[in-house]
Amino acid sequence: MVDLTFIGQQIAERRRNLKLSQVALARKALISRATLEALENGRASELGFSRITKLLAVLGLELKLQANSHRPTLDELLSEDRDDQSLDRRR
Repeated sequence: MVDLTFIGQQIAERRRNLKLSQVALARKALISRATLEALENGRASELGFSRITKLLAVLGLELKLQANSHRPTLDELLSEDRDDQSLDRRR
């Protein structure tokens, strides 16, 4: 699951790749440098959706929603394997 810390890390990485300073990005996104610094360093406990989307737009990034895909657990895979093996023995 994506959280604000992960988003902040991605924003910091993209900002550095684009060779933007925190001050320059903050100005373009119309937020304070202190807010951006807190986000990038995992210290922002909350940040409004509009601020996040402004930052992402300036950086050429977007949020993407997708349905969770159920991946089987190890126990489920082992159980399935045991079931398959028992079917093979019956043949």
